[in-house]
Amino acid sequence: MTESQMYAKSAAFAAPLCPKIPKELTIHGDTRIDNYYWLNDRENPEVINYLNAENGYLDSVMGHLGGFRQKLFDEIVGRIKQTDESVPYKENGYWYYTRFVEGKEYPIYCRKKETMTAPEEIMIDVNELAKSYSFYNVGGLAVSPDNKILAYGEDTLSRRIYTIRFKNLETGEMLPDQLAGTTGGAVWANDNKTVFYTTKDASLRPFKVFKHKLGGDAKTDKLIWHESDETFTTFAYKTKSKKYLVIGSYQTVSTEYRVLEADNPDGNFRIIQPRQRDLEYSISHYGDKFYIRTNLDAKNFRLMETPENATTKENWKEVIPHRSDVLLEDMEIFKDYLVLSERIKGIINIRIRPWDGSPEHYIDFGEDAYVAYTSVNPEFETDSLRLSYTTMTTPSSVLATGL
Repeated sequence: MTESQMYAKSAAFAAPLCPKIPKELTIHGDTRIDNYYWLNDRENPEVINYLNAENGYLDSVMGHLGGFRQKLFDEIVGRIKQTDESVPYKENGYWYYTRFVEGKEYPIYCRKKETMTAPEEIMIDVNELAKSYSFYNVGGLAVSPDNKILAYGEDTLSRRIYTIRFKNLETGEMLPDQLAGTTGGAVWANDNKTVFYTTKDASLRPFKVFKHKLGGDAKTDKLIWHESDETFTTFAYKTKSKKYLVIGSYQTVSTEYRVLEADNPDGNFRIIQPRQRDLEYSISHYGDKFYIRTNLDAKNFRLMETPENATTKENWKEVIPHRSDVLLEDMEIFKDYLVLSERIKGIINIRIRPWDGSPEHYIDFGEDAYVAYTSVNPEFETDSLRLSYTTMTTPSSVLATGL
């Protein structure tokens, strides 16, 4: 088909016109007009009719390219390694990894006990779970401390709204508990039956943290934290030391954290440092202290420490001072080492600092230009550090190096 013939064909079909329905939106004393606000209503039949008209117009104009699109798709798929497998990581006695089977679209989440030569345990095969849905995604996998129960989030809408489900890894049985409207992640307390999870509001902002006990009715789950400030987002996790459950809130220029002993899930969370505008900090736990990366009087951030029972900023003591030419980007804490990510002259340098006072060092990658950052490192008691690494001549890789 010539270019003139293609143009003549497309001109024969009129593109649907989207109606303009003015809506006034006022915030901070300023009013603007949004003519297409009505398209936000996903259930409105008029919205659905308009989208169907757009799709119909696309098919009418581009339908003659269907064969070419399929050929291009097949070529792209043909260049993908369909039997790919992730680099395993070890946590709490098991090696975890994800693999794909040729001809199947979704991942299979697996683990092996103690060594990679042990028999494979398939935790969930997403290809099987997805059979009844036009869209399906799994996220937030979390195994209970006793390694018996898997919590995972499933999204069947493509809206990043997950329902958390639970599977007994010993029997393969699905538990009846279902937690809807969540971010997908569950944080286990140390009792193997209590989880904390975060739900989303109408704008998909994570804003509430609830507590659920296995076997209980999700409708009666206790609200632990409500982030009522719409400029903040909230989340939950457990420290690498496994001692504390953490609830965090953050916005562009301010953060705030609350902690609770993971052995006492029915206790009350306490604030590390109340939020203040332009005060950012993050926390890690080690021994009887919290280590705090903060921009307090430090544009490029510095590292502080504080006792577990005295955590507000007046108790912070400096560990790594602020430097005008070094950005302290991140920290990873292990039983015997503190690992720091420092950006120097635009490049992230990985600094290894033993707790026993032995000489510290930077990892030498042997190249001047690269991208490197700490990868998945869930184990607290380990002498191995996982890094992600890439250069202009090295594909994205996962490296393991001794600490």
